Order: sequence, then C-alpha cells, then structure tokens
Amino acid sequence: MVNKRISQADELLKACALDAFVFFHLPNIRYLSGFSGTDGALVVVRGEAGFLTDSRYTTQARQQVAADTIREYRVKVDGVLEFLAEKGAVRVGFEAETLSFATASELSAKGSAYEWVPVVREIKSLRCLKDESEIDALERAAALNAECFEEILAEIRPGARERDVALALEFALKRRGAEEKAFDFIVASGVRGALPHGVASSKIIAAGELVTIDLGCRLNGYHSDETVTLAVGDISPRLRELHDVVLEAHDRAIDRVRPGAALRDIDAAARQFISDRGFGDYFGHGTGHGLGLEVHEFPAVSTRSEEEAREGMVFTIEPGIYIPDVGGVRIEDTVLVTAGGCRRLTRIPKGFRTLPV
Repeated sequence: MVNKRISQADELLKACALDAFVFFHLPNIRYLSGFSGTDGALVVVRGEAGFLTDSRYTTQARQQVAADTIREYRVKVDGVLEFLAEKGAVRVGFEAETLSFATASELSAKGSAYEWVPVVREIKSLRCLKDESEIDALERAAALNAECFEEILAEIRPGARERDVALALEFALKRRGAEEKAFDFIVASGVRGALPHGVASSKIIAAGELVTIDLGCRLNGYHSDETVTLAVGDISPRLRELHDVVLEAHDRAIDRVRPGAALRDIDAAARQFISDRGFGDYFGHGTGHGLGLEVHEFPAVSTRSEEEAREGMVFTIEPGIYIPDVGGVRIEDTVLVTAGGCRRLTRIPKGFRTLPV
C-alpha cells in the first residue's frame, strides 16, 4: 500500500506543475513512506522518493521506510537542499498549512535558487480517501473504544470524579494495546456538559446529571473518536429533551451521508433540526471532521465546507447542544462513506441510557 501511495505524490507534482515536493508533516510522511518516528523529511521528485532523517532514526528508517533513497543528515534543511540540487529540481512544493514559519524562512534563505510553491488544497485531499488497510486500522481502534468503555462503565456513578473516569479509560485502552490516547478525554458532568471541550476535571459526578464522554485512542498510527452522553440516575425532562434532540440530529445527519452529498448539507441536516427545536443558539461547532492518522483532518463537515462526500472518506458526525448553567449533550460516531451510503465504524450504542445509582 505504501509503495502505491508514492504514485499519489507523483500525481501531486503533475497537478501543481512541480519538479519536486518536500514533505515535513509527519502524518503525510508516515502515509507516503511508512515512517513512524518523530523527525525526518520526504522529498519526492518525478518517479523517485528520498527519505532523510538524523542518526537517531537511520536504523528505524531502513526497517520501515519505502523509498528509493534513505539518507542521514546533520541539519535537516541542508540535507533537503542537497538532495534537491542533485535531482536538478527548480520548482518545489511544500505544505503551506503545516510548515513552520521558521523552517519556511530557512528554506527560502538557504535555497534562494529554488522557486518555493505553497500548496494547500492538493495536500488536504492527499489522505482523505482511505484504503482497505486504513479502514481496518480505524475499525480496530474503534473496537478498542467499545471494549474499554464497557469495561469501565461501572466507574461512572455518583461520587466518582470525572478525572478518575478518564484515567480508568486510559488505563483500559493501554492494557488492551492502544499506543496512546487520541486526545485528553472529555468527561463533563452536570453543568460542565455545557463545555464542548470540557476536559475531565476534579468535579464529582452526581445523581440526576448527564455525563458526556468523548474518547479515542491511537492504534497502529490511526485514531478512533466518539462521544456518548449518559444519564446517571433519573434526570429532568429538560435534560432528556436535549438528549433526544441531539440524537435525532445525529441520526438525520448520518442518513444524509452518501457519495455526492455536499458536506455542508450533511451539517445542515443536524443543524436545522436543532434550530427548529429551539436550540440553534447552543450548537456552535461544525458537525464533523475527518479522521485518520490525525484526530482532526480533512474534510470538515460544516457550514463552510465546499466538498462533497466521496466513497472512502472517513469523518465524524457529532452534533451537540450546550446550555450554560444547565448542561449539554454531544453524540458522536465515526462513519465511512460507502457506495450505497455510509457505515458506522464506532460501536458504542448511542441511544439514551440511564446508569444505576
């Protein structure tokens, strides 16, 4: 699969009329070459790829990397420029959205002989269609979520601290083989549910509250991401209404996912229903985001999206309602766009669930 992906970089060169492209962003490097370390550069010229790294990763690169050339550098930019000079490149593309200003400035100063071409859109779409190996990795990461969530479900009870629930989840995931948690878990109970990014705190969970839990892990480089909102004991009719509205919005958005559907229309399916039920002012973020080697990647499912769903895309569907001093609900699944619609990769049930007190 990795060897096949280098041909995508060749297509990138043709589409942008480039002699070469320099990749510094590690997720792109891993996707194209297989390298899982934390420092390196991949230089693609027509029909050839060169991977460059420092002495810490030379042995690892020789074991992992699919490239025509593997070289060691002392100074990254100097190594890149030397490789470009050998290949006679003049017009060179780079990742405009992720390359640091410092590195871009150094390339420009030391490599003034080259025409540096910032590339945005073509890079965004590089990894957006997942192949079979990626889908398998994403499904296994999602399965790990479900197994570990059920394992720690009894920890979510009155008197438990949000932080302890998050810690139990992290331990469970790592015991079962996760490389790392995908992000700082959100465990937001009661009024803290109104915080869309309410990272687990020292707050004590109480009976009669909703608890929103956003979890994910990294497995073989690929991430899982999903959110469930649970009731701890009996809750008020108003809180139940919030859950029902968000769940219906979530389901409506998923029902709209199919090849050719505008991503902004998928967003609108959730957003309009929430607005029609009187909660439009309390849903401020986008409905979803791409998922893969990064937790947040192309494409975005939002009002500003100009993309259409394509078979092989993987993204989240995660509408929410967040009311200050009351609480909140978010319900999230990760879906794969298929020929006939979509398939959920995440497995935790999202229907209303009440935990015993």
